[in-house]
Amino acid sequence: MSSTPEDGEIEQHAVEAVDRERHIADLPDETLPLIEDENAQEELVKDLEEDVDTIPQLDVHEDTGNNEDDSLLDMSHDVGTSQPGIQVTDAAIRPASLDGSVSIPDDTPSIQDSGLSSPRSDGPAIPPLISRKSSTASRRPFELRFQSRLSSSYLNTPRASSPGFLNAHSRQSSLASFGPASESATEDTQTPWEVIRWTRLRRLTAQVFSEIGRRNFGNPTCLVVTEYIVIGTSKGLILVYDHQQNNKATIGLGTKATESGSVTALAISADHTAIAAGYTAGNILVWEVIRPSRPFMQIPAVDATAPEARKLDGHLEGSGVLHVGFLGYRRTALVSADDKGMAFSHLASRGTGALGRTIRTTRILGRYPEVIVRKASKPVKKSSVLAFAPMPLGNIEQKTDSLGLVAMLTPYLLVVVSTTPIAQTQHKAARPKEVAAHSAMTAALAWFPAIKLKGSETNVSRNKLVYAWSNVISVLEVEEAPRDPETPQDKPVELMFVSRSRYESEEAIVALQWLSRSVVAALTITQQLLIIEDVTMNVTDAFDLLPKNLYHADLYSHQLQAVIEHHDDEDEDTSMHGVVADGYYMSFRVYKGRLFLLGSNEVWWGSLTNWADRLLALMETGDFIAAIRLATNYYSGSSEKVTIGLPEDNALRSSLVHDKLLEMMSASLRYAFGKNEQASDASLNRRQLVDLAVACVAACLRMNEKDFLFHEVFDWYDENNAGGILVDVLEPHILDRQITSLPPAAVKTLINHFVNTHTPSHLEEVICLLDATEMDVDQVTSLCKRHNLYDAYIYVWNTALMDYTSPLLELLDMTFRKPGANGSTTSPHTAPLASQKVFPYLSFILTSRVYPIGDFMDDDRALSAKTQIYELLFYGKGGEKDPFATLRRLLEFDVSNFMAALNEAFEDSFLNSGQDESLHDNGEHRSSVFNRQIIVRILLDVMSTGFDATERIYLDMFIARNLPKYPQYMLLAGTTMEQVFTRLCEYQDEDLHDDAQLSIEYLMTVYKPSNIVNLIPLLQKAHFYRILKMVYRQEEDWPKLLDMYFVDTEDQSQVFDVILECLRPSSDLDQKQRQDVVDELKRHVEDLSKIDVARTAKVIEIVLSDDHAFFLDSLADAKARYTYLSTLLEPADGAGRSQHITNNMIEEYVRLICRFQPSHVVDYISTVKEGELRLENVVPALETSGNIDAAVVLLARQGQVQDAMDRLIKHLSTIEAALSGVLESAADSPDEVATNEAIEDLLSSVDKYAKVGIWLCESQTQNAATRSRTPSKSPRRSSIKQPLSFEENLWLDFIAAVVSIAQRVGTNTIQDSNSTDSDEVVSSLRNTIQRVFTALLNSTAVARSQKHPDSLRFVRILRAFLSRAAEVSPSLSHLRHVMSSIFSAYGYEESLLSLSNAMLDKDLFVHVHEVTKLREIGWRPRGQVCGLCRRRVWGPGIGLKVWEAYERNEKERTRRLEGFRRQSVVGSEGTEEEGRGKGKATEVKAEDEDDDDEEQRNVNGAQLELEAEAIVVFSCRHLFHRRCLVDHRHQYRNQGVEGADDDASVDGQGQSDGQGANRDGVQ
Repeated sequence: MSSTPEDGEIEQHAVEAVDRERHIADLPDETLPLIEDENAQEELVKDLEEDVDTIPQLDVHEDTGNNEDDSLLDMSHDVGTSQPGIQVTDAAIRPASLDGSVSIPDDTPSIQDSGLSSPRSDGPAIPPLISRKSSTASRRPFELRFQSRLSSSYLNTPRASSPGFLNAHSRQSSLASFGPASESATEDTQTPWEVIRWTRLRRLTAQVFSEIGRRNFGNPTCLVVTEYIVIGTSKGLILVYDHQQNNKATIGLGTKATESGSVTALAISADHTAIAAGYTAGNILVWEVIRPSRPFMQIPAVDATAPEARKLDGHLEGSGVLHVGFLGYRRTALVSADDKGMAFSHLASRGTGALGRTIRTTRILGRYPEVIVRKASKPVKKSSVLAFAPMPLGNIEQKTDSLGLVAMLTPYLLVVVSTTPIAQTQHKAARPKEVAAHSAMTAALAWFPAIKLKGSETNVSRNKLVYAWSNVISVLEVEEAPRDPETPQDKPVELMFVSRSRYESEEAIVALQWLSRSVVAALTITQQLLIIEDVTMNVTDAFDLLPKNLYHADLYSHQLQAVIEHHDDEDEDTSMHGVVADGYYMSFRVYKGRLFLLGSNEVWWGSLTNWADRLLALMETGDFIAAIRLATNYYSGSSEKVTIGLPEDNALRSSLVHDKLLEMMSASLRYAFGKNEQASDASLNRRQLVDLAVACVAACLRMNEKDFLFHEVFDWYDENNAGGILVDVLEPHILDRQITSLPPAAVKTLINHFVNTHTPSHLEEVICLLDATEMDVDQVTSLCKRHNLYDAYIYVWNTALMDYTSPLLELLDMTFRKPGANGSTTSPHTAPLASQKVFPYLSFILTSRVYPIGDFMDDDRALSAKTQIYELLFYGKGGEKDPFATLRRLLEFDVSNFMAALNEAFEDSFLNSGQDESLHDNGEHRSSVFNRQIIVRILLDVMSTGFDATERIYLDMFIARNLPKYPQYMLLAGTTMEQVFTRLCEYQDEDLHDDAQLSIEYLMTVYKPSNIVNLIPLLQKAHFYRILKMVYRQEEDWPKLLDMYFVDTEDQSQVFDVILECLRPSSDLDQKQRQDVVDELKRHVEDLSKIDVARTAKVIEIVLSDDHAFFLDSLADAKARYTYLSTLLEPADGAGRSQHITNNMIEEYVRLICRFQPSHVVDYISTVKEGELRLENVVPALETSGNIDAAVVLLARQGQVQDAMDRLIKHLSTIEAALSGVLESAADSPDEVATNEAIEDLLSSVDKYAKVGIWLCESQTQNAATRSRTPSKSPRRSSIKQPLSFEENLWLDFIAAVVSIAQRVGTNTIQDSNSTDSDEVVSSLRNTIQRVFTALLNSTAVARSQKHPDSLRFVRILRAFLSRAAEVSPSLSHLRHVMSSIFSAYGYEESLLSLSNAMLDKDLFVHVHEVTKLREIGWRPRGQVCGLCRRRVWGPGIGLKVWEAYERNEKERTRRLEGFRRQSVVGSEGTEEEGRGKGKATEVKAEDEDDDDEEQRNVNGAQLELEAEAIVVFSCRHLFHRRCLVDHRHQYRNQGVEGADDDASVDGQGQSDGQGANRDGVQ
């Protein structure tokens, strides 16, 4: 059915078509339409549509009175099948959308102009199929005809997703913003199909939204769809249409409905005979469709001011009924909810009419306002029912049907209530924490009932509830809880609510509906339609509904504004948002998988495009490749399935898509190669043919349709001279082993193509991976010989002909054939190339592997192959002259590689027995005589003549190594093995030394020569040291065994194990043998030291500890002696030094340390005991090596302290002279860097030896103090003028020496220099002096703390130092720098103490300051109103009364504290009076007590008002009047159980913030 478009539309689209043609003309060649004959393209589409089995369509009715009106599918069904569900039929290419019906587009284009909202393929598109001249195109809708021609339609369509709420980014965002997408979806691309195919209900729209309709009926306000399309209006009327858009009834004219306000809620009964309507006035009217003149049942609103209102339940007047629904099959059982947050169930008795029925209304949610409640009640939080739905009935009876379940969403809770037999809460769930902060407050929910699954009599789906708070969508499954067998049958069923899945969108959800059992449609606040799979919660498609201009109304903001205004931004509960969204649920309905939308000016219905629609859309746009790829994804299940009508079951889905995919490929190939009846001869370019081949090959392999691939796809390509393209596409699949065989024609095409386009080796690799039985053997083998493809040649010959000897002989002939001889065409490069294949081929075949790919053969094939090779080589078929000619040729060619291949073959079980049955060439079975014994004998016979020793040795090594492996299968005579042994010792090539020695070691495991001693010279000549060691050990010739380790350079370190084995106390050697070993060992002292000196010392310590002196004297190398002694005296493992060390060894070790490790001398000397070192033998070496510090330490330890100080001072003088000389010549030095380094070294030496002097003075002072002096009982007798002690003189000499260096260097050299180096020298010397005096100060401080007579040591030493300095230099000006350095020590200590005190004071201040700030922090109230009475407590509008009351309270508190203080003073005085006498104490009254009493009386009047308005703030930040809390407590105690029943609601909405505060408690 088509309509005539307006002339303006025709002209506009014609202009666009011309622009499209101009655009095509400017495109590159690859993008131009390749078939100019449009009829050919149209024919292809026609063929596709004819090839497809269509679904039997439902009745379509047309209004003959108006050709422009749309018709809708007749969806009239029985009541039992009217529930949502997937109605699947046995159709083919156009499966129903989701309910089983065909997706038939309207004759009017959608607002989106077939907009693209899904990804598009990457490959180049085949030109469009729709011809501009075809008759079929003219029958299509006018706008759709031009859709496929305009490239702009791919660029200008709205994107498939929506931005976040109130975000300022573009509406061209990708679908990925909605969450996880299907695997087949690709980013930033689009597809040519519509996600939803929309149809506008023109006739209905013309009646409802026309000016006359709006004037007569009012504006549409809500929509509900079942068998009827029912629309409520703002004038209280209800318009009923069937699906052919015929008006069936207009309900409410001339009745009370017109006085009840707008229709705000609609519901249709299960039998489609009754319609329930809710109105803004609070009334509910139930109408029969066939009797629209008066309501079938009336539920009036409750007048709050009427006296009987106290006894009635129901919606209050003025409360808009936002939701209404029928329960089960009954037309007289309703549930409803209003905008004040109250919900009711209404059950009418059976009667004869409206007057004969009684209606029992039960409150199931919410609380009445305070004006209705009889007793005192807590104020409730503002609430509303944001979403509401009773559970519908499925197509199978469930126990939940009798419960009358109703799901409700408030701003705080999800509540599921059963209404029969009594109202009872079944499930509660709080708002999820995942709700995005600062988004809109929205809620939506929808039920899907339990249904019987198709194809099963027992499988039943579960009841499901999908609900959303803001951006979080959740799915609940409802099932019956397991019943105890002893439970009475009349007990109500218990339900289980299982939270199954959850999805977080970027936008708030305002409406939800089930399109099918597994598909959810979600509408976001920006009017984006999301299609979500229930199981995976993936957004498979999205669509922009903004152009549909959905009707929505502000239903909740007035009621919930108080909740929003009192929401604190710092509140932990960030899910209570600052915006309340409009209601969309009344405009968003689903019936039988179709989506119905109520717009502001029109009504739409739409259904999801199914998989066949999408494939056909791609085919119509000419994108065959994308269509084949998409169909392949549908077949494999890698894309979305449920939303496009494909079954989840793999077998069902595959069978559904299989035939259609084959038809698509056939049609694509016919079109691509121009073989349609009306197509031209033009063909596609190479790039497009390659992409088409890739898509077809992938599809065929996925479906395992290799016959179609090679008999359909290949034939099309091959017949059109494009076979090379296809084999190039097949190549990676061959290499991956996905394709293992090709038909002969394909093999021929592959070879001919690869010869010209690929390297021979690449062709060889491909051939070897194919089944050779499908090949032309002559062609392939000739080609392989021509291009030297020997691997492929052998593979084809073996596989196709089962001949394993001919390739071997051919290779041998090419190896020995001379180029050009006897007409041979063998090139000079052929022989080396062929020779490389011979022995790998033998190895593969004799180990049951396919050459060259390495796959293992099956048993029969392996038996035949090995038998052929063994018979060729070892059966003696070469004739009488040389029976083993082939074997001899192989041995002459390369005996080493032949033995290597045979060595692998010997591991095969084929040679375990010589009686296996084998298949002969003529097909007969006979007993094989091949085993290892026979093969070895034949080899010995063949190689006995004509081969020299260099070749026979390979056979000897082969025998020697295999004989121990298979002793039960091989047996050789002793003479033969002796000959093998001898020939192995007489090897000619040094490269074979290791192999020959290893072979003899193998052989000696099974062969024991009787005259092994006589063979020793032969082994020595061959340098087989490992074998000699084994022989000497067996003969127990230990000295020669030890000597052999020194000769053999491979494992000399094992000699220490042999020494320990022979000489340890537990050894079995006798005394003579031990002495022989010791003598041999002493002859190889130098050899041992070259191996490892440290290990030598350890071993000698264990076995010959008394001979350390001999071994040390035998070591000529000083470094070796140092290492030897270091191991004994300072072992690395910390085990302690040897007990067999003499003093001479220790002194030598000290001298060696001075030579090799001078820095370690002091450390070692400090560990040496007194008396172990003689000074005359050690000190000269220490001084010669520059280790003065070590000499000082050693002298001090020996008691020669003064001598030690003299040596130290002498050395410091030497350093002073050197430093002065370097500084004097620094200006003339050509190498400034070297000079600076020398100065730094000398200054470091001064600092180092100053520390040594400090140590010497301090240690001597400590020793003297503990040895001779005792604390004086009269410290004042100590005088600074008494003579200096020895220790003080020691300090004085040392200080004088250090100061002398600084004085002489500073005054004589640095004074004349202006360089920065001079400053550094002065600074370093001053630091040294400061360190010395600091040490002296510390020593004096210790003496002072112990009240020792030496407490004046520092003063005496300083006095003596100044006296000596005055004698040397009468002018004290020279001592200025020295004195400043001395006293800087005091300043340094003082500065440290000051800094520490400052840091401590700062930390203390910081901590005190933080504590003070914490004490000043108070509690900030959560809001500004009382949590109980809801009156404002503080903030704007309160005035100064709160502040004034606070000031009065503080003043009173201060007065009371002052009174308590005075009473405590009076009490203390009275206590003293009581202490002075026994009479009664006199009562004392303060002077101003009368004034206080007067002030108290003045305050009492205001105190009552203050207490009435006193404010209580809890730590949870809730705010209350104290009087409200007291009244609430009394009310709660008096009210008891009765009050709880009055206030209770099913969902507990009556709970107030006050209760929450009481639970928190006062902190």
